[in-house]
Formats: sequence, C-alpha cells, structure tokens
Amino acid sequence: MEKWFVIQKGADFNKLAGQFHISPVTARIIRNRGVIGEKAVDRYLNGGLQDLYNPHLLKDADLLTDILIRKIKEQKSIRIIGDYDIDGVMSTYILHQGIRRCGGRVDTRIPDRVKDGYGINDHLIGQAKEAQIDTIITCDNGIAAIDEIAHAKALGMTVLVTDHHEIPYSEEGGKRIYKKSAADAIVNPKQKDCPYPYKELCGAAVAFKVIQLLYEKCSVPREEAWEFLENAAFATVGDVMDLTDENRILVKEGLKRIRHTKNKGMRALILQNKLEFDSINAYHFGFVLGPCINASGRLETAKIALSLFLQEDERKAAEIAAQLVELNAQRKDMTAEGVELAMEAVEKGDVGEKVMVIYLPKVHESLAGIIAGRIREMYHRPTLVLTKSEEGVKGSGRSIEAYSMYEELCKCKEFFSKFGGHPMAAGISMAEKDIEAFRQKINVCCELTDEDFIPKIKIDVPVPAGYPDVSFVRELDLLEPFGKGNIKPQFADKNIGIEHMYIVGKNRNVLKLQLRTESGGRISAVYFGDVEKFLACYREKFGEPEVERALCGRENDIRMSIVYYPEIDAYQGRENVRLVIKNYQ
Repeated sequence: MEKWFVIQKGADFNKLAGQFHISPVTARIIRNRGVIGEKAVDRYLNGGLQDLYNPHLLKDADLLTDILIRKIKEQKSIRIIGDYDIDGVMSTYILHQGIRRCGGRVDTRIPDRVKDGYGINDHLIGQAKEAQIDTIITCDNGIAAIDEIAHAKALGMTVLVTDHHEIPYSEEGGKRIYKKSAADAIVNPKQKDCPYPYKELCGAAVAFKVIQLLYEKCSVPREEAWEFLENAAFATVGDVMDLTDENRILVKEGLKRIRHTKNKGMRALILQNKLEFDSINAYHFGFVLGPCINASGRLETAKIALSLFLQEDERKAAEIAAQLVELNAQRKDMTAEGVELAMEAVEKGDVGEKVMVIYLPKVHESLAGIIAGRIREMYHRPTLVLTKSEEGVKGSGRSIEAYSMYEELCKCKEFFSKFGGHPMAAGISMAEKDIEAFRQKINVCCELTDEDFIPKIKIDVPVPAGYPDVSFVRELDLLEPFGKGNIKPQFADKNIGIEHMYIVGKNRNVLKLQLRTESGGRISAVYFGDVEKFLACYREKFGEPEVERALCGRENDIRMSIVYYPEIDAYQGRENVRLVIKNYQ
C-alpha cells in the first residue's frame, strides 16, 4: 500500500520564475524543498564558496585551534582517532593533512570495527599513553565518550573533540539533561549553545571547518583549504546527510573539484570503478565510490581506505583501489545473503509487530545497518538488525520518518552497554539474553499508528507525461545535487496506456515501455525494480491476457498512474526524453 499526495506549498511561482529565469514548475519544486524567500532561492540556485558560514561561529572552534597551534609550536605528539566509515576516513584524512601542513607531529588511529567498536575507547587511550601521545583529537566520534575522555584526562592527556552526532542526554523529571565530557574543547554544531547557523554538517565537514580556521591562524593560503572540499562533499553524501543549505553548497563545490582531483587515491578509485571524471555526481558518491570506502571498514580495516588517500605512488594507489572494489563486491554478495535471512525471519512473524528487531547471529556484524535499511524499505517499519559479536550482540537500526529511533532507544537504555545515533539510524551493543525483553519493550513503547506504516509518496507537481522536453529536463539539472533532503523531483500522470513493454537485463530486472498519454502522445519509459511485482499488479487489475498483449506490443486495455522523473536518453547523437517510473498504480 502507498499513499500518494501532491505537495501543496504556496508562493508566487510566476514571479520567482521570471526573476530567476526558470519555469514555474521548477520554482514550485524549489519551494517544495523548504526554500522560502528570494534570498534563499538565490542561495539554492547560485550559492557558492562565498556563502559558506564562518567557522568562527562554531562553539569552541577558536579554543580548539588555539590549543592545536600551541601543541604544534611545542612539537607535542598529536593522535587523530577517527571512525571506520566514509565520514570517519575523510575526517581523519582532512585533519591529518591539515595539521601536518601546519607543522604538527601527527599520526592516526582508526578503530577496528570488531575489536574496538565505534569511537574512542580505553584500549585506544591506553595505546596512546604508551606511545607518549600528548594530545588526542577525535573526528566523527567523541561526543558520547564521557567515561573514556575522563580516563584520558586522568592520564594527563589533552583531548579535543570534533563530531556531529547527537548530544547524549538523560531524562530527569521529564527534562533532558545533556551530558558533556571533560574534553578540553568540543566542536559539534549540535551542541545546544553552539551559535553555528547550520546543524546538519557531517564529521568531515566539521573537520574541514576546523582546518579552515587552523590555516587562517597559521597564515596558510585559504585556497589550500579548498582542496578538502571534495573530501567533505564525499563524506556528506556517503554519510547520508541532508543536502540542504550549507551541505548543498559543500557538495556542489566538492563535485566541481573532484572532477579535477589532484589526489592520486581518489583518481585511482574513480578509474577502478570505470567512471568518467566529468560525469561524476552525487549518485556516484553515494552508491559507487562511497561503498568501496565503507567496505574496507566492514570486511577488513578502514586503514586501507585511509592509506589510499594518503598514497603518493600512482601504481600503489591503483592496487589499493582495486582491493577496495573487490571488497565491495564481496560485501554485496554477503549483504544479499543477509537480506534473505532477514526476510525469512520477518515472514515467521516473531520479530516484533511495529518495530522489527531481527537477530541474525551468523551475519557479519558490519552488514547489520545495510540489511536493516533494505528491510525497512521493503516493509516500511523501523528495523534493527542484531548480530553476534565477540562481546555479546551488536546491532544497527534504520527508521521511518515518523519514528525517532535514537529517542526511542533512550527509553530502553537499560538493555544497552553502548548506544548512539540519529533519528533515522542508530547503533547498539547489548547482551544476547536481553534480546527478547528489548524487543518487547521497544514495541510496547512504540506509539506509531497504522497510518504511519503506509509509505507516503510525495508528488511535486502533477505533470502530463508528454510535457517534459529536453530543455525542461536540462533545467532540472539546476536543482542538483540530489540526495537526502533534496530528492529528485517527482511528477505524476494518470490514465496512461501501454503500447508495448519488454523485459531486458541479465537478471531480467529492467522493464522498458512505450507509453501512450491520455492526449495520444507517445513516450518511452523504463522501470528499474521488481519487474515481476510490476507485472503481477496489472495481471490482478486487468487480467493475464491484457498483460500478455502489452508484452507482445498488441492493443490492450491497461491504464496506469505513474510517479516519474524525466531524463535525457542519448543514443547515436540523438537526445530524447524518457521517463523513469518510480511508483505505479
């Protein structure tokens, strides 16, 4: 079941269209993305480096960089402790290169997913002490490490935190009491008293802001800091941050630079994935290049990914990039197997009615989040996938819009040895014996209604399928980069006939169609999805004979409603518009 609805937000679309030389349809889409007012529209369409917010506005950013400069001048040993995903790797890279450029004695440690778990811990702190490290700086972690940082401070170390995750809290008398560690400086825009105007930066973007300030104070040309835009952009998309406001500018500018990247590792990764530099977009960040980085942290060690970007030898960079591509291929196969096991558990009906808690003891713990995401998409339920680990059970959750997973987990915190995350995603560690009790309590606490479980398909504008032409599709490029918080525009039309449809692809997972609009126009379309489910829908509505006629290119009575996105299909030098069908009825 799906509920389709047209987004109804008001503005003078004709006025905006004339002012910004766009169509009223495009003006309406921009308003649908929450962009209000002429100044905001101009920033959305034309925002550049000059529109990035001042890093001095980040709470403790000046304090942290002043401490760093003192440590650099005193030649104290500095250790960066990052994380094993794309955001952690990019954050670590940015801080390492930036501090080294300013003359710092700096090295890095990225936790092992299995041995260390997420973020800074007592084991890593002990290693730092043995190595006579003076200063630890975290990136993409640290905000929740209250006890660990207290331990490091007790050992006499300076601790600096750069992070972007939610601030941990406890509830007392119905009020939230936010926790704060004993770190010497904490830079995280989500701190309640942080005046920074945009709160949705990823860890690498926070690290980039810190290095901007460090370069300014060390008299390093500001242009050198721009070199890290591609890394901040890569992490922003890879960590699935909202592509709104400043994030949108970071990604736009980062994409410009990555097409001419000087980093040998980045170039090698692009080449190994057989991508054209000039055509790289946010999709490639999120679904082609990014998964290769994450695969190293999932199946081996993220140190491999970090070494790729630090590599100066092109031949060696190519070898490392090839290794990452192979690891990602393995990860895909393992994920497919895990999804099958999860689906079997769901079909048995014992994973929870509203919030699905699925225990897969034989699945690699690093795949829990990916599998949870796939199951969430299939069933539109908040989903937590738990796996067996060396120290009990670890799990990752993925949520739906109506359910803040992090806040709901806070209601069950007595079960966890460790937990953290965002409204849409979270990670937990717990004892195996508590799984069933946890499953029961999180479902008892859940206040979701039946309405919340119906996927809501947002339509930007009802546009006849024959309306988009090549110039209109090119205008939609102004709205890129697309991703979370700035999805591709979705149009809809109804009463569309099928003149012919046929299945293609090695796995028979692509359906090509020739459609006939209500006004009699003809247009090509394609559906990338569960083709058998698509055909079954119309067999049920119109009967097997009608579907067979459509598959044979014969006249039939099928009429469909579609949600679609138009794209340009270039073939032998000719450009035509085709529709990518996203949803159907």
